[in-house]
Amino acid sequence: MTKAILFDISGVLHTDNQPISGAVDLIKRLRGLGIPMRFVTNTSRATCQSVLNELKQMGFDIKSDEVFTAPLAIKRLCQTKGYRPFCLIHPDLTPEFSDLEQSQPNAVIDTDAAYLFSYDNLNKAFSLIMNGAPLLGIGRNRFFKSEGQLQLDAGPFIQALEYASHVEAQIIGKPASSFFHEALTSLGMAASDVLMIGDDVASDVIGAVDAGLQACLVRTGKYLPEDEAEANAANAMIADSVVEAVNQAFDLDF
Repeated sequence: MTKAILFDISGVLHTDNQPISGAVDLIKRLRGLGIPMRFVTNTSRATCQSVLNELKQMGFDIKSDEVFTAPLAIKRLCQTKGYRPFCLIHPDLTPEFSDLEQSQPNAVIDTDAAYLFSYDNLNKAFSLIMNGAPLLGIGRNRFFKSEGQLQLDAGPFIQALEYASHVEAQIIGKPASSFFHEALTSLGMAASDVLMIGDDVASDVIGAVDAGLQACLVRTGKYLPEDEAEANAANAMIADSVVEAVNQAFDLDF
């Protein structure tokens, strides 16, 4: 029985800051029914506060303690472990890590750095890893959709550094089970009682199933028709939109 929902954000609730049809009202109605929700994202071009602000500007009724971002999870790990990271990150994400000591780096953070994925920056990261620095990755997402086009995400660059260094990255965001479990802990619920709704079959759907959650792939955002075979193999639901996914899970008619 489904008792709570984890929502991916981009491609599920909105696309390019335009809400998916019915999504804003859906969140309001779920809150009215008292259904617990969390919002989990591997976004690597916005701080957690920026993600929350953007959602509110679009009309979503979301609270700050309901949003879980992979960059913030990486920051917490650095604080716990005493890492001084070399941040291979997008400029818009810089404020998230600004209060971390970054001189004489002893770790590498690799997110979607966009045009900062230069040879010099990648080679510096490689050198640090070869000298023992752990490689902390936001996720293995291959691409995302923006302005109607698929764009390279952090995953291919993380894999390039893994290949060159023979060092496996520690993935902090989806599909890491630990990231899903952080959200589950805040809900106080068993994984089997929680549904993850996402548009990325690997990170959202298979990652959630591997972590013990229910999962649903939506045909919005970065969804591709060939993703359905993997979703079916994982015994996940498939829905045309986030509204249909919730209707299926809770037998509602929103």
